[in-house]
Amino acid sequence: MTDRRVARRRQVLGLLATAFFMTILDGTILFAALPSIKEDLGLAEAESQWTVTAYALAFSGLLLFCGRAADLLGRRRVFLVGVVLRVASSLLCGLAWSGEVLIAARTLQGVSAAVIAPAALSMVMTSFPEGPERNRALGIWGGLGGVGATTGLLLGGVITDELGWPWVFLLNVPVGIGVLILAPLLLRESRDPGRVRAFDTAGAVTVTAALVLLVYAIVTAPEAGWVSGRTAGLLLSAAALAALFVLVESRSAVPLVPLRILRSPSLVGGNLVILSAGMAVDGVLITLTSYVQHVLGWTAIQFGLLAAVMTVASVAGALVSQRLATGIGLRHVATAGTVLLGAACMLLIWAVYDGGSLGVMLIALLIFGAGMGAAFVCSQIAALTGVAEREAGLAAGFVDTSFAIGTALGLAVCSSVALTHAQAADGPALPALTEGYQAAFGVAVVFAVLGLAAALTLLGRAAGSARPGQRGTPTLTRE
Repeated sequence: MTDRRVARRRQVLGLLATAFFMTILDGTILFAALPSIKEDLGLAEAESQWTVTAYALAFSGLLLFCGRAADLLGRRRVFLVGVVLRVASSLLCGLAWSGEVLIAARTLQGVSAAVIAPAALSMVMTSFPEGPERNRALGIWGGLGGVGATTGLLLGGVITDELGWPWVFLLNVPVGIGVLILAPLLLRESRDPGRVRAFDTAGAVTVTAALVLLVYAIVTAPEAGWVSGRTAGLLLSAAALAALFVLVESRSAVPLVPLRILRSPSLVGGNLVILSAGMAVDGVLITLTSYVQHVLGWTAIQFGLLAAVMTVASVAGALVSQRLATGIGLRHVATAGTVLLGAACMLLIWAVYDGGSLGVMLIALLIFGAGMGAAFVCSQIAALTGVAEREAGLAAGFVDTSFAIGTALGLAVCSSVALTHAQAADGPALPALTEGYQAAFGVAVVFAVLGLAAALTLLGRAAGSARPGQRGTPTLTRE
């Protein structure tokens, strides 16, 4: 019986990981296809950018709401709704006949990702008992981020060249159908049957609006300017809505986010490390991509092959780190992970100074990948440990939201710094651009230091072992 349970859990993890992997893949696979999309649909630069922005806004803004919906309505049910929406929106993206249709379909794709991600992660939590077994599952889950991002960079160019840009979206259709067929066979419904199925509408509206405005301010700041009136207005509006959300939640009988959950140093610390690591990862990826293409003249596929080194290291780092975290503690491993991220960014500064040394870049990406795997896995374990089963979806929504905001911040800040330094530097354009990229890698070092501070001050030694009486067994209901 035990072997059958272990085998079933592995099948569940494989199914959920496949669905999650596709949401990560969609974040980067579009980049290589954008030039072809612009040409075929006759899109202006702003319109093509909205195919990326619309996805990011829908995804980031709805994660908390969808995570809570999974807790209340049933995680399997919500997950299946997300997969159906993913198949339909991907099909519409592939068949899009105009820019407006593609942007609308990409928005729906973002909504589907916001539904799938927290529901899937919460089902991992309810399927694996807290401790070493769940840590191993989260080690695999954490490795998917780097694999999905790099695979998207590699596949996007190949699929566009060989099959045409619609297939970067249509790829989701057969995978989604396969998930829909297997999910009812493998996944059990889980929710809190004792909780009233009532939504905190005011809380949902305010937090979603706050997150959408925050992410929109971040992604448009490089173009509008960080000190422009528009950016400042958006950030102030987001802050006001966030304050209103806290007020609403403190008075709500059925809050979307019970504020007591934020009293956990482990949850807060884990999410801050995820936020900082996300900033560093996407900041480095966008900066390195621009550097090798604009300065060294590499193709997207060449960069994808280089980034594959980082992917392999991130998977290894994630799998090794979950074992170490159980033995020596989350704080030590997360600290090591953030230190590796910072050290790798410093090596990339040296690589640019050395004229794009391939050897130094390879070493830097190996170190960076190992640090990324360690930081992500340990921060996820910390953020999800000790959370009551009835709030698994909410905790998963927090984790995914922190990562989504972190990646948006890292991309926007590093892009802005690189451009600002390049414009301010005297001399020929290419050396000025190189200085800008060095400055952007320097900012990524700061991101890693912020993660290090969060790990040292907020993460304890525990690595996912439940304390007696802290939590019960998963509440599962068959329907």
